[in-house]
Amino acid sequence: MRLFAAVLPPEDVLQELAAEVAELRRLPGADGLRWTGRAGRPRGGAADRSRGGAADWHFTLAFYGEVDDELVPELTARLERAAARTDPFELALCGGGQFGHGRVLWTGAEGDLRTMRLLAERAEASARKAGVPMDEHRRYKAHLTVARSRDAVDVRPYVAALHAFRSRTWTVDEAVLVRSDLPTSGVPGEQPRYTPVARWALGAAR
Repeated sequence: MRLFAAVLPPEDVLQELAAEVAELRRLPGADGLRWTGRAGRPRGGAADRSRGGAADWHFTLAFYGEVDDELVPELTARLERAAARTDPFELALCGGGQFGHGRVLWTGAEGDLRTMRLLAERAEASARKAGVPMDEHRRYKAHLTVARSRDAVDVRPYVAALHAFRSRTWTVDEAVLVRSDLPTSGVPGEQPRYTPVARWALGAAR
C-alpha cells in the first residue's frame, strides 16, 4: 500500500485554513490551479473530525511510497517507538511559499520546528531500518500543500496573500500513518484519498 507518516492539524485549525483558501480561490487565475483540501469529500464521524481524521491537509513527515505488505508490521513498530521517543510540540500554520516555479503552493509552520524536524528524521529512519526503499535524504522542510499545477504558474500573488496568515497554535501530540489511494475515476482534478491507518501518541515512553 502507498503510505506516508504525517502530522494532522486539528479540525478548528483546518477550518481556519479553509477560510484562507476560500479567499485565495477568489484571486485571478485560481481556476488554473488544482486545490487540495476537503471540497466534495465525505466527512467522517465526530471523533474522526476532531482529530483531523480526513488527512486531506497534512504535514508529511516522511513519504514511503508503495510499501510491501510484509514490511508494514516492522515499519509500524518502529514508528511507534519513534513517536514514543519524541516529545509533544507546539505548532501553528504560518505564511506561504512555492516549489517548482508555482507547481506547488503551500503554507508553512512556526513553533517548535526543531522537534518537528527530529520527528521527521525518525520517521524516515524507521522506514530505512524496516527495509523500505527511500529516496536520498533531504533536509526536512515543513509545508502543507494547498494547491498544485502541472505547469509553471506565477503564484506570487497567492504567496503574498498567505504572508499574513497565521493559525492558532496547537500541541502536536501524535504521529499518524496515512494510506494514500491515487485517483482511479479519470475525472480531471480529482485528488488522492488519504486515510489514517495508525496513530501513536508522542512522548509515550516518558
